[in-house]
Amino acid sequence: MNNKYMNPYLAGFLLGIVLLMAFFFSGRGLGASGAVKSALVYGMDKVAPTHTVENAYFGHYVADDANPLNNWLVYEILGVIVGGFLSGALSRRLKLKIEHFPGISSKRRLVFALIGGVLFGFGSQLGRGCTSGSALTGMAVLSVGGFVTMAAIFGTAFAGAYFFRKNWIG
Repeated sequence: MNNKYMNPYLAGFLLGIVLLMAFFFSGRGLGASGAVKSALVYGMDKVAPTHTVENAYFGHYVADDANPLNNWLVYEILGVIVGGFLSGALSRRLKLKIEHFPGISSKRRLVFALIGGVLFGFGSQLGRGCTSGSALTGMAVLSVGGFVTMAAIFGTAFAGAYFFRKNWIG
């Protein structure tokens, strides 16, 4: 084993194979934000079950005593976490570190990461899917929305990079 990263073209090809296999074996594409929603509904149901059942948006997740964690996306994300951990361990890159430009602190980097994650999570719910669900899976089934989502993600990142570049480069 070595510390080299996988060729990005090979990684993209393998991601396409994983997406194809997800459709073949489960009848569904890939996604991540739905797993987070399922976990939040599960927690909300434990804290305020009456509110959860009566909520028009979340109620169907717990209807007929259904367990929101018994969902394909939850198992998928658990597999991603375990797979990422195993990949890091096998390639001897498993260590806790915060990547950032030397000109900013680790705390500032973590604050920006948290803000970006919250905004992306909120946006994924407004857009009815995250990058993997809306863009990758949408593009795999030739959905116009998938192509628009991917263009919007990359376009926004490219446009915003100018304003946030000082967090990464000198």
